[in-house]
Amino acid sequence: MWRAFFLAIGAYCCLLGVEALTVERAVLKSSPGFLGAATREIIPPDWVPWSLLGAGAVVVLYSFTIPQRVGSG
Repeated sequence: MWRAFFLAIGAYCCLLGVEALTVERAVLKSSPGFLGAATREIIPPDWVPWSLLGAGAVVVLYSFTIPQRVGSG
C-alpha cells in the first residue's frame, strides 16, 4: 500500500512540474454568485517546475525501493 501511495505522489509531482513548465500563468475564475465573479491569477516562479520534477523523480525512485509485501500478513 505504501509503495503505491509514494508512486502516485511522485507521479503527481512530476506531472505538476511538467505542467508548470508549459504554462505561463493560470487564471482561476469563480462562478458568478452573490458578490460577482472573482478572478485569481497564479504565476509560478522559475524554480517551481524543476523542483517539482526533481522531487517527484526522487519519490518515484524511492517507491521502487520499498519492499512489496507478499501475502496478507
